[in-house]
Amino acid sequence: MSARRRMTQAPLFIVLLSVHGLVRGRDPELGRDADTGGQVKYVVELARALGESREVERAVLLTRRVVDPAVSPDYAVVEEPLTEKATIVRIECGEEGYIRKELLWDHLDSFSDNVVTFLRSQDRMPDVIHSHYADAGYVGARLANQLGIPLVHTGHSLGRSKRLRLLASGATRLQLEGTYNISRRIEAEETTLSVAERVITSTRQEVEEQYGLYDFYQPERMRVVPPGTDMSRFYPSRENEWGTDIGRELRRFLKRSSKPMILALSRPDPKKNIVTLIDAFGESPRLREAANLVVVAGNRDDIQDMDEGAREVLTDILLAVDRHDLYGSVAYPRHHRPDDVAVLYRLAAATRGVFVNPALTEPFGLTLLEAAACGLPLVATEDGGPRDIIGNCGNGYLVDPLDKEAMAETMLRVITDRASWRRFAANGIAGVSRHYSWKAHVDKYLDVIRPLVDKTEPLPRACPLILQGLTRRQALFVELDLSLLGDEASLRRLLETVHRLRKSVIFGITTGRRLDDALATLRRHRMPQPDILISGQGTEIHYAPNLTEDSTWQRHINHLWTPRLVRAALRDVPGLTRQPKQHQSDFKISYYIDTNIVGEQEIRQTLQRADQAVNVFVSFEQYLDVLPVRASKGLALRWCAEHLDFPLENTMVAGVTGADADMLRGNTLGTVVDSRHIMELSGLASVDNIYFAKASHAEGVLEAMEYYGFGAGEKRE
Repeated sequence: MSARRRMTQAPLFIVLLSVHGLVRGRDPELGRDADTGGQVKYVVELARALGESREVERAVLLTRRVVDPAVSPDYAVVEEPLTEKATIVRIECGEEGYIRKELLWDHLDSFSDNVVTFLRSQDRMPDVIHSHYADAGYVGARLANQLGIPLVHTGHSLGRSKRLRLLASGATRLQLEGTYNISRRIEAEETTLSVAERVITSTRQEVEEQYGLYDFYQPERMRVVPPGTDMSRFYPSRENEWGTDIGRELRRFLKRSSKPMILALSRPDPKKNIVTLIDAFGESPRLREAANLVVVAGNRDDIQDMDEGAREVLTDILLAVDRHDLYGSVAYPRHHRPDDVAVLYRLAAATRGVFVNPALTEPFGLTLLEAAACGLPLVATEDGGPRDIIGNCGNGYLVDPLDKEAMAETMLRVITDRASWRRFAANGIAGVSRHYSWKAHVDKYLDVIRPLVDKTEPLPRACPLILQGLTRRQALFVELDLSLLGDEASLRRLLETVHRLRKSVIFGITTGRRLDDALATLRRHRMPQPDILISGQGTEIHYAPNLTEDSTWQRHINHLWTPRLVRAALRDVPGLTRQPKQHQSDFKISYYIDTNIVGEQEIRQTLQRADQAVNVFVSFEQYLDVLPVRASKGLALRWCAEHLDFPLENTMVAGVTGADADMLRGNTLGTVVDSRHIMELSGLASVDNIYFAKASHAEGVLEAMEYYGFGAGEKRE
């Protein structure tokens, strides 16, 4: 609907609900705690932007009133104006003191009743209620049912995804309930999704990969409305800013600061893939000659005092700089202030540089918008939100984040082609203003909610299948090489089947490949990320949607693992050749094996004599992998079943090599897919509950699914 047409209609009264955290319009205390972050900033800015729209009569942001000497008295003030037409109103919510969001659940019904009292005191009822996060969703669903007002919802983050992340970090189910009330949160989210007439998300990927995990997932009710960017803070360079604190800090590192700047800015997280960017830069003589690299990876005082994940990333960054001898052409400042971020973008733009996001996956990419608003062209991962941003703005290139050579060539192309650089810079500034400014956000937002008010857009009925309350109590795990790959036609049919069953079936992929190699293979064959990716022959577990690593599994398998002694024991064994470094990892030692010279059993005995308690696997008749004694594909699968609560009896597993054997045995619905390596699994022919498919590749998996009645019914007799 055009803005002109909307202007002929009655202006809207919109109520926003954001219950937890500390919400105020001036000097927001962002980062004070886990409850006062990006969501608080977003809802305040949305209310303010709505209040500035001529199409809005009034915007009211309802939040919790907090009376607590430990926080500012601002949060006890009942009303706080944002603009002439936008106001924050604080509502009583049970206990007056400031408590974390996980403890609010028992107070939300009281908050809801008090909101009704407030709304009935107004001149008229709102046209729309827009809830933010699960707690407000619970309140919004009650209000919508009680008052008959359309509910719009934005999740910001989702309980099912958080549960996966917390389990991966080592939390137990008991801890999740005691600390996070996670089941109550997920139940509230399901209720909200069943009631909400529209769900607003930032990206299409969020719709499919996060909300898709819910029983009341109704994609036809979901709309993508990207968040707004503060154009008053992020704007093209107007003056020389090298004299700023952050400018002087960068010059400490760089011999020639005038060279184009390749800028990367992220938290120190392995998924941000910064080391690959440094390798791409370091391995390209032309790029090193043409540009400087600036890596801003959080703030640090002493790396040793940081948490383990950040410490490892920063250590790897320093080692990569040293390995390529990049001193003088790479900057990695220890500190930066929030206000320095915009200056960094403008400094990079002033040098005709480029902003790079090499993350393995990027759900949205707010930094891309900020950089683009400052006139900086982009090179970004092809996985996730950057596709939408660069597609809308036409201001850069998408790259495979694991292809170092292509990444280097793309960055070089941007900074050396001046005409393209100018076009990308101009496109980015215009594109952010057109698609991602707060005005653009409000225009799209009103396009979503106006039809609900006017009832000009029929509400899709909930699918009866959704209302059955299905839970994902089945799982399908398939080995990547030869089980999935080898025949594109059958692979497409299998993926279509998996997608159709995604509401009731967890989909996992297992592989001996390392994570980066596995992800590159998935991209090459246009395969979506699975719910669970078990890589490194069972030494690594990652969960969708953001490749969350199960760090507890890593600590678990470290038991009795002494890789130095393993390598020493096998150093002089004939028939073994160490595989290249890119195939090794902290928990996997890999060799090429000539089975005509040495056998798997001899390797086991050699390691036993050296007092090494390990697992040994030969696969594809040529690869030997030595793992910790607690690690294997089968053990990793069972770890996932235990922590994610899906029964092995409902889990179908398909494999092709000897490394898959312990995954196929036991209570799973085992399937051996036909291949030229089938002799490696011939010992399973007499084992109950293992089906030998006649077909190969993905066709064999489909055959076994039909045999077991998997996803449809009972096992065929």
